Amino acid sequence: MMKLIWIGCLLLAGLLPVQAQKKQHRDTPREQISDSALLTLVQQRTFNYFWKFGHPVSGLAAERTATPDTITVGGSGFGVMSILVGIERGFITREQGLDRLLKIVNFLYRADSYHGIWPHWLNGATGKTIPFSRKDDGGDLVESAFMFQGLLCVRQYFTGSSAKETDLRTKIGWLWNEAEWSWYTRDGQPVLYWHWSPNNGWAMNHPVRGYNECLITYILAAASPTYPAPARVYHEGWAMSNYFNNGKEYYGMKLPLGFDYGGPLFFAHYSFLGLDPRGLKDKYADYWEQNRNHTLINRQYCIENPKQFKGYGPDCWGLTASDSYGGYDAHSPTNDLGVISPTAALSSFPYAPEYAMQALKYFYYKIGDRLWGEYGFYDAFSESHNWIDKQYLAIDQGPIVVMIENYRSGLLWKLFMSCPEIKAALKQLDFTSPAILELQESKR
Repeated sequence: MMKLIWIGCLLLAGLLPVQAQKKQHRDTPREQISDSALLTLVQQRTFNYFWKFGHPVSGLAAERTATPDTITVGGSGFGVMSILVGIERGFITREQGLDRLLKIVNFLYRADSYHGIWPHWLNGATGKTIPFSRKDDGGDLVESAFMFQGLLCVRQYFTGSSAKETDLRTKIGWLWNEAEWSWYTRDGQPVLYWHWSPNNGWAMNHPVRGYNECLITYILAAASPTYPAPARVYHEGWAMSNYFNNGKEYYGMKLPLGFDYGGPLFFAHYSFLGLDPRGLKDKYADYWEQNRNHTLINRQYCIENPKQFKGYGPDCWGLTASDSYGGYDAHSPTNDLGVISPTAALSSFPYAPEYAMQALKYFYYKIGDRLWGEYGFYDAFSESHNWIDKQYLAIDQGPIVVMIENYRSGLLWKLFMSCPEIKAALKQLDFTSPAILELQESKR
């Protein structure tokens, strides 16, 4: 989470000036369509960020619309999952998706990596590292985890015997096998470290501890077939933060883990684009309860609206990391600036579909064209500040496509949880899940 907040000082130049948003205009009322058609429309328009705006050389996703040559590895991981949705929904053909994914994987194989781990940003044409900050110029374990989450779904999707599908699976296997997760324990410590650089070593000094968006990093580290991190790293590193256990109630809802009121809602999204929280439990939490209650607490806070921001209510809610009128920020009930981020509610469809649909209809029918553009809903808005951000960010667009699909069909959850390495890793880390039961049944 701390890393995402740093984006603010780097990306202010990309925000549309507040004054440009002051002009008021009246929207033409939209024609009402079915809920199913509306979901498909939102998925398709948002998918186009990764398809039509994909980098012409690498095929990967730009960090944001204002930086088309700066490729984000994590957001691109969400993008490759979106391509699978695009195929399933008929937005593109299977062959088109396969060709784009081959381009992406071929580029990633040539791109800069550090013990098999990519940096946060890459130049979309050359594959060279773009430093995220002065000392953050090497491997980024968390961003790479988001990419591997997507690539494993791709591997499980393209199971055909054609030369192209075989080539794609083989190259994903090379990337997956060469990622040295154990290196990022910093000489065998019982915790994963976020960054390593050949120029600056471990100078960033950022151990990855919970609870936040990084659970998937520990699952993948345990799942690695070649450079795994031992189970103690999960229990002694991830689960030992002062901010890990919660157990308090907010608005009558128990929150097992994390910050007060749950923190920004992307905690319930990024790790769970592939990792299926339904029935997923360990000795620390029931992750369906965690994510659903986090969502409902976030929404109820917006209904209560203690700071009296304009527009907040049962059909206009969702606080998460996104652009803000003053720069990028990690919005949450304890850091409420009056900014609603559409990705927060829309990526929560699996957890609270009736309330997510209320928000979707408000964004689409009520705010309308002011918030809706070429690639779906713009990143954020504040009615109190009469401000709408006319930009798109990959890390916010991807979860919309993927989590709506998980709500509709469970596609990405089924693909990721079908990975034998993931099933084995979850069992090793003492999780219970229907996917692990399937593994045990198959061995009988």
